[in-house]
Amino acid sequence: MSSKFTDYIVKDLSLAEWGRKEIAIAETEMPGLMATREEYGTSKPLKGARIAGSLHMTIQTAVLIETLAALGADIRWVSCNIYSTQDHAAAAIAAAGIPVFAWKGESLVEYWDYTRKLFEWGDGGVPNMILDDGGDATLFVHLGLRAETGDTGFLDKAGSEEEEVLFALIKKTLKEKPKGWFATVATNIKGVSEETTTGVHRLYEMQKNGTLLFPAINVNDSVTKSKFDNLYGCRESLVDGIRRGTDVMMAGKIAMVAGFGDVGKGSAASLRNAGCRVMVSEIDPICALQAAMEGYEVVTMEDAAPRADIFVTATGNKDIITVDHMRAMKDRAIVCNIGHFDNEIQIAGLKNFKWNNIKPQVDEIEFPTGRRIILLSEGRLVNLGNAMGHPSFVMSASFTNQTLAQIELFTNHGKYHKEVYTLPKHLDEKVAMLHLSKIGVNLTKLRPDQAAYIGVKTEGPFKPDHYRY
Repeated sequence: MSSKFTDYIVKDLSLAEWGRKEIAIAETEMPGLMATREEYGTSKPLKGARIAGSLHMTIQTAVLIETLAALGADIRWVSCNIYSTQDHAAAAIAAAGIPVFAWKGESLVEYWDYTRKLFEWGDGGVPNMILDDGGDATLFVHLGLRAETGDTGFLDKAGSEEEEVLFALIKKTLKEKPKGWFATVATNIKGVSEETTTGVHRLYEMQKNGTLLFPAINVNDSVTKSKFDNLYGCRESLVDGIRRGTDVMMAGKIAMVAGFGDVGKGSAASLRNAGCRVMVSEIDPICALQAAMEGYEVVTMEDAAPRADIFVTATGNKDIITVDHMRAMKDRAIVCNIGHFDNEIQIAGLKNFKWNNIKPQVDEIEFPTGRRIILLSEGRLVNLGNAMGHPSFVMSASFTNQTLAQIELFTNHGKYHKEVYTLPKHLDEKVAMLHLSKIGVNLTKLRPDQAAYIGVKTEGPFKPDHYRY
């Protein structure tokens, strides 16, 4: 790194050597990304791409960032969660000369200030691509342009502490930046690739309302993302976060999981594998039936509140665990969230009670009755706030999809409209294929007559687009 390079904000640059050692180990566990570097490293299809990345700044993300750089991209990066940064990973990226603005424990003001820095290129220019997780970078551009074009009334109607911070930043940006700055940013963006369920939901809402400013690829719904990262990643990382935060004995405890989508399925399996007796709540009769047939007791949160020892939200919705639910819980029940945003738990409603910080990202909240709950990561992602997130191998599949989506949007921008797309089936199968040899999988080959019999090519795709894995 040049001694003059200062375009970064990290907690401690001296952690870079440690981060680099862990990145080297992660590369061995991320065959999809490494194969993508090998395939595209010479042609550099991302040459000229200026990628604004907002995604948890972890060791695994560092491998993604350096893959994008190896393919020719210029990059600026922030974390998409105030507690998810791994400081040694951020330091290693900064030491490599890549602008990064992230550290574990940022304030909301710092978080959104750093998000603005994504769009402030060192040469005075702006990015032409967004790689997003949760949709905050995309949201900043959309709301900023909305206010810039005269619709400013919403800026005085914040519905949460986070909206207060974001709306204040937009007001500040409108004063500080040249007139039309948000329009310049929006016009230059060729597309966004979105990582997670919550961010994808935002994109589809904007598409439905006719407000989406640029094409988007929904990476989350690639099979090799949602059926692996969301399911198997959570199956390993949820209990890791709870144990690191509390050192609680899981076996024999009663656990409650709100939501039985892919994240909920992985979370329930994580707790069951640790020896918990698991209950599940659901609004969807199909998911509720799946949970019941997996052997879980399907109940409401009202039923579970006085019974469970551990509570996990995984719905993508708001106010799943209310203050009244928490008042009804056992003394020192553990409450946490593995959905993207912290509003699944009514954290704001707890602010007037007595808080006792046990250690970073572990708080005990005491109610007037003397009963307490243990809250992990202030309701933000427990597996990243209290532990290290998903293992490298499963993130390789997700991030290979992200890389392919960035290549597709950047190199074939003209064929996409302001709509939300998914990657084609053959690329999904390719991502899976890249990971098989690492875990010793020996794939059976179709004979030509067998392929003809079921109406597919011998090399795939093997399933129709409507197939549900």
